[in-house]
Amino acid sequence: MVEQVAGFVRRTERYAADDVHAVLRLCDSGRLRCSEKTRRPAAATVVEVAKTLSSGDFYPDEPIAAFAWPLLVQAGGLAEITSGKLQLTAKGRAALGKPAAAVVQTLWRSWLTKGLIDEFSRVENIKGQRAANVLTAPKARRQKVSEALAAQPVGEWVDVDDLFAQMKQTAWSPRVARSERALWKLYLEDPQYGSLGYAGFGEWELLEGRYTLAVLFEYAATLGLIDVAYDKPGGARDDYHGNWGADYLDALSRYDGLRAIRLNDLGAYVLGVHKQYTPPEPEAPERTVKVLPNLDVVAVGRLSPAELLVLESYARRTGDHVWTVSRESLLVAVDAGRQPDDFAGFLRERAAQPDLPGPLLTLFDEIAERAGRLTDLGPVRLIACADPALAMLISHDRKLRPLCRLVGDRHLAVPMNREQDFRRALTTLGYAVPADGSHRPG
Repeated sequence: MVEQVAGFVRRTERYAADDVHAVLRLCDSGRLRCSEKTRRPAAATVVEVAKTLSSGDFYPDEPIAAFAWPLLVQAGGLAEITSGKLQLTAKGRAALGKPAAAVVQTLWRSWLTKGLIDEFSRVENIKGQRAANVLTAPKARRQKVSEALAAQPVGEWVDVDDLFAQMKQTAWSPRVARSERALWKLYLEDPQYGSLGYAGFGEWELLEGRYTLAVLFEYAATLGLIDVAYDKPGGARDDYHGNWGADYLDALSRYDGLRAIRLNDLGAYVLGVHKQYTPPEPEAPERTVKVLPNLDVVAVGRLSPAELLVLESYARRTGDHVWTVSRESLLVAVDAGRQPDDFAGFLRERAAQPDLPGPLLTLFDEIAERAGRLTDLGPVRLIACADPALAMLISHDRKLRPLCRLVGDRHLAVPMNREQDFRRALTTLGYAVPADGSHRPG
């Protein structure tokens, strides 16, 4: 019945499984920019993410999932901002090889405690939020909504207003305003006439309800924890119409169209309701490429944005529908932390022919052998000694030997994570390295 009432229904579980890896690859491409101050995605970044999502955003002209994903991967430690761009961390690169459900679970749990913004700030029509001591801490509010969500029956539709009724009558209510006094500082349109402190103006549905909708729609649905039935936000709810200043608003928030939710199997697993999770059978990828013996990959079908990202990560585009794999392109991918085996698996799943060409397999083997001959030992502090005798003395000392490595005849390489141990041990030998780099040996 819910599916017939709402204009749109999205079963999010399968989409999120594809989207989480697609967004990580998009971060890896260096195309996503975020504010270093607020950590929010730039407008162009939101557009890029929306194009990459397997089923697009919930609305074509109102970013929800595309806005949430850059914040989620940052909160989960999978990406970080470097010179204004989102870049994968080592943890994020490892997540590319993990099952989607495990990554989603990590993101949800991290976001509950480390979310970068107050979700209520996205309800822009309620103003006054930036005033001091007005809003409660979002971390506690997130937990309340998560608890309410975990209590819903798995696989059954729950009307949003029924969920509201549950939350109002239990400890799940995510109180938004700090106090009755704080409520007077929140308003629609005008801080005096539109204040939510007036009797009947700051109702639960306007504050706690809109916050709950933001969490459910922008984060739980984006991560695939709940299926959603929804309409366009304009005219979907009338619970704010009695407020002064409401006459000019088609909707109080971009989330007003959410009609009903259904906790799915992925959500039950992520929220700890179920201990095990069996993902739905993956749909076989379409045979969209042909791999030629000359190492060209030719698109013979329509490639998704996520598939294009993979191709561009390992091959150089040489035509409208052609990418060329080379030793150089694969080495660049390896240098960026990508695995050629992942690319080989990607091609096998989508290639029109049953087997990959021999020259390409030979190249993969060569790259694997070359990459295996070098090992990144991590960053070091390079310390110059005045003469080879001192370098030899330090590098052979019983306490200092495990903390440094002799490079050449008078330089010592000290792992950055052991630098303080090295400095302490060095003093017992009667030496010290000036922290500011002064007194350099000749």
